Amino acid sequence: MREIHVSRISDTVERLCIEANYQLPEDVKYAIETCRACEDGQLARNVLDNIIENYGIACREDVPICQDTGMACVFLEIGQDVHLVGGDLSKAVDEGVRRGYTNGYLRKSVVADPVRRGNTGDNTPAMLYTEIVPGENVKITVGPKGFGSENMSAIRMFKPSAGLQGIKDFILETVEAAGPNPCPPIVVGVGIGGTFDKAALLAKKALMRPLDVRHPDPFYAELEQEMLEKINALGIGPQGFGGRTTAIGLNIETLPTHIAGMPCAINISCHVTRHMTEVL
Repeated sequence: MREIHVSRISDTVERLCIEANYQLPEDVKYAIETCRACEDGQLARNVLDNIIENYGIACREDVPICQDTGMACVFLEIGQDVHLVGGDLSKAVDEGVRRGYTNGYLRKSVVADPVRRGNTGDNTPAMLYTEIVPGENVKITVGPKGFGSENMSAIRMFKPSAGLQGIKDFILETVEAAGPNPCPPIVVGVGIGGTFDKAALLAKKALMRPLDVRHPDPFYAELEQEMLEKINALGIGPQGFGGRTTAIGLNIETLPTHIAGMPCAINISCHVTRHMTEVL
């Protein structure tokens, strides 16, 4: 049994909150730059040039890539042979978010009540997702999620009779309805299976997967590529001004489900698809 003090969780979350907001992951940069090379419209190229310049400045000068520094989504994969000591885990995560958003001069965007509002002042609480896995490590992933894109997400409880075509149509319908609102080029996370709530979590987790890592099942890997091509054929383009680059990636995560259902959730992320991971 390995002991890990929760203060290490706080320290790591603090650092990852700042780094994720200042530095775009390399796979996302590569995808944007690759799409820039393929664009043939001057306006689309100019928009992508501005995006590339923006994340370059953010990295060099240690400033946020986007003014919406997001709601802190924190994923913990906790080894079953780990004993967390020194305090409450969820409080430790919130402490890390509190320090990260304060010390990193990141915008505080969380309200205390969904209807009555009222800013919490420190971007807490985090959206915390925990999973028990084999081993004696804790894997921490912080994904700040802006709501310009989050608001364009959707879930649908399909009957099995809808089939694969129903899922394909739903993905395209959701992206087309989103239009320029989620600041394209976007990343699309798709969750298929499980239950109502689990499908949504799968879609969120899909956004944490690097864009150059395909689904291990060839069936879904081919579907990822097919739907990415169909989304880009919509012509929405960078920032909605038209072009060949509406999405830079589409990841699918799946789970078994009930014989009577086929849940499908789509979580859309803007071109600032942020996530940082560290293993303790």
